[in-house]
Amino acid sequence: MKPVSELRDEVGESPVWSPEEQALWWVDIEGRWLRRYHPATDRTQSWATPERTGCIALHAQGGLLAAMETGLWRLQPQDDGQLDSARIAVVAHARDNMRFNDGRTDRQGRFWAGTMVRDMGLASDAGALYRWDERGMVKVLDGFITPNGLGFSPDGRTMYLSDSHPSVQKVWAFDLDDQGTPRNRRLFVDFNDHPGRPDGAAVDAEGGYWICANDAGLVHRFTPDGRLDRSIAVPVAKPAMCAFGGAALDSLFVTSIRPASPPPEQAALAGALFIGSPGARGLPDTPCRA
Repeated sequence: MKPVSELRDEVGESPVWSPEEQALWWVDIEGRWLRRYHPATDRTQSWATPERTGCIALHAQGGLLAAMETGLWRLQPQDDGQLDSARIAVVAHARDNMRFNDGRTDRQGRFWAGTMVRDMGLASDAGALYRWDERGMVKVLDGFITPNGLGFSPDGRTMYLSDSHPSVQKVWAFDLDDQGTPRNRRLFVDFNDHPGRPDGAAVDAEGGYWICANDAGLVHRFTPDGRLDRSIAVPVAKPAMCAFGGAALDSLFVTSIRPASPPPEQAALAGALFIGSPGARGLPDTPCRA
């Protein structure tokens, strides 16, 4: 995999490919940046965000939906570098110093996002998973330390979710009904049996589950039955989240985290956005409809 921008993020997350723009959106959570990369021009633009942004999604009416520290926001990036932002839903966190983390839309256009206590050293299980749709903002699941790895099968009937905290390191699968209620929670992958911690994920057109192995410098692909199929190396220790993109959706974009003291041989690349050819095709993200 190779870097595609000279910018380096503190915590690069939530890559989302826009077929309409033929561009990749992503965020730097701790740097408080929203970014967009156009492969055709090799140009990256950045917008300062009002809060730390855990995840974003395309919106059916244009612009983006963003889960930040205090709730959900609608974002309209302007060409002059200004970011029009409006909070549309407030979330009452279970405790202080929490923010949203990983999230994405499902195949039906519902937006899902998890919350976490920012200090992972506390190992607080105050994190929860929320769903946003035409019915509003609903807490669906709770008891997570660091919810991560959200993904949805091609038919939208299976939801994947992980807890990436070192004390957990598991990925679960759920059946998802027509109303967006997850049921039949079951262990999908125990990351204690694999290199790295489970971070952000994406699902390919064949149902393969691709997940960044944080601390291991890898992206793993698991088959729908939970079998490790292949692993792709990333030239930094902390890949954070992946997404399929490109005109044919056959490129894999991977964001990364820049630790406080990266290994000297990785210092120049830590926090970069990477692109590679995984040998698989993805599916377009369904824009949020609410």
